Amino acid sequence: MRQGRFLAPGAREGLRAGIYHCVSRVVDRGFVLEKREKEHFVRLMRLYERFCGVRVLAFCVMSNHFHILLEVPQRPEEGLSERAFFARLSLLYSELHVAEVRQQIQERKKARDWDGVEEVMGRYLYRMWDLSQFMKTLKQRFTQWFNKRHGRRGTLWEERFKSVIVEDGYAARVIAAYIDLNPVRAGMVKAPEKYRWSGYAEALAGKPEARVGIERVMSQFEEWAGGRRERKRWREVVSDYRVILFSDGEEDSRGQDRRQRVEVARRDPAREGVAQVRTSEGSLSSARLLRYKVKHFVDGAVIGSEAFVDEIFLAGRSRFGDRRTSGARKMRGCETSLRSLRDLRSGSG
Repeated sequence: MRQGRFLAPGAREGLRAGIYHCVSRVVDRGFVLEKREKEHFVRLMRLYERFCGVRVLAFCVMSNHFHILLEVPQRPEEGLSERAFFARLSLLYSELHVAEVRQQIQERKKARDWDGVEEVMGRYLYRMWDLSQFMKTLKQRFTQWFNKRHGRRGTLWEERFKSVIVEDGYAARVIAAYIDLNPVRAGMVKAPEKYRWSGYAEALAGKPEARVGIERVMSQFEEWAGGRRERKRWREVVSDYRVILFSDGEEDSRGQDRRQRVEVARRDPAREGVAQVRTSEGSLSSARLLRYKVKHFVDGAVIGSEAFVDEIFLAGRSRFGDRRTSGARKMRGCETSLRSLRDLRSGSG
């Protein structure tokens, strides 16, 4: 322990900081999540997001499953200040409980029992900056609430959540759009902003956490997006993100920014090439990638550029057979520069 700061336990083996696409489904795929359930799930998700110190970049709560694109930062070497530590505790626990923890820590500090201080704070810090703990706590707490509300017992979720490691940049943007378009593909709404239990709809409604998520996803532009990186106003950021969404052929849109001309042309949905996003440098098509219910996004293990996937493959080389020489696999059913670690055929996701 450093003076005045609480140090976090080290990350467990096998976990790493990064961006993850997480999916979990209801037992038997039952359509049991209605309006009130979805509202409560989102409230809990935001609460544990702040407690755990992670960042939700995109999400969508459907009637029988949910998607979350989650950024898990490195555990800070400098730890947490006492003020920040107790602020996080106050999110989940009563004033009485927080006061008791504070008293326990003060008593141990007076006795110069630093191991005792770390033992007390360790009961809570191990759940921070951790993908598994965030998902476990969120799912357990929601299940408790759901079971009490509906007079049921037992597990609500089908299995342990699935997670896919996602490369920052283009891969993260495509998967964020894929998540926000879930209710459109399911035929629940005609436009993604019409579905209130998603990050995109929340952002358009003015929710700051959702806007931060989209800003983070859009913070790194590919070369086709032009020039040097610069800070943009929210209107410009969401306009750029809408181009990605509209490239799936959801609606007509024409726009122009300072560096490039962007045209989104809608065609007959029954035809190939529902939409195209064109720039002065050529064309970029995410349409086929988003239009397919690509199984890779759920079961691909790792999503990103060839170099990114191969890097993670080499880091875990011992887990694969001797005959496999590379990690990156093409995504079948669509032409894209993205690669996955698992070789899967396109399917539902």
